[in-house]
Amino acid sequence: MIKNLRRAALAAALVVLPLLASTPAQAHARAAEPRTLPMATAVGVLPLAEEVREGYQRTSFRHWNAGQNPTDGCNTRAEVLLSEAVDPPQVLAGCKLSGGRWWSYYDARWVTEASGLDVDHMVPLAEAWDSGASQWTAQRREAYANDLDALTSLIAVTAASNRSKADKDPAEWLPPAAGVTCRYISEWVGTKLRWGLTVDTVEFGALTRLAQDCPDTMVTFDPAP
Repeated sequence: MIKNLRRAALAAALVVLPLLASTPAQAHARAAEPRTLPMATAVGVLPLAEEVREGYQRTSFRHWNAGQNPTDGCNTRAEVLLSEAVDPPQVLAGCKLSGGRWWSYYDARWVTEASGLDVDHMVPLAEAWDSGASQWTAQRREAYANDLDALTSLIAVTAASNRSKADKDPAEWLPPAAGVTCRYISEWVGTKLRWGLTVDTVEFGALTRLAQDCPDTMVTFDPAP
């Protein structure tokens, strides 16, 4: 069944594969150009592979680092909170954040204290390791763990929702808030495509089923350098 679903998805992807496959020179020339695909097509071009957890340690992904501006005293976590604040917090000495207001879309809750938020890796570090990051250099894993160049790679959400998600993929966990599944799946798939991460057969089957309920949802991603 999975093979049949994948064949159908890949057939639909033929019209966009030229955008995804190119010579190195062409890829370099388009490095800054985001790609946008229908959800089902995007799922269909995810590479299939077995997950391998062996050797995983959270410390293999250095985070949080000094962020995009190493001189401002704000690390990646703080920069995500500043960029996602609905009402901006006051930035005190040492980049301590005071006040502010955030919307946690996973569980449809307002948060008014930075300490009540976690910055979630859309594709958790352990899942990324299982899906190909185990073969990366330490520098690429650090880049992944601190990815501020894609708005959907790192998401500010309630600590409770992030810890409920843990390292689960969409076959095991979806945000509990109503009406956000299509957004979440598009961001998950987009992150995997951005970083060239694989999916296993169970994950692929779940994404394929979920994509059927999101016919108008597009997946936008910008391949990571």
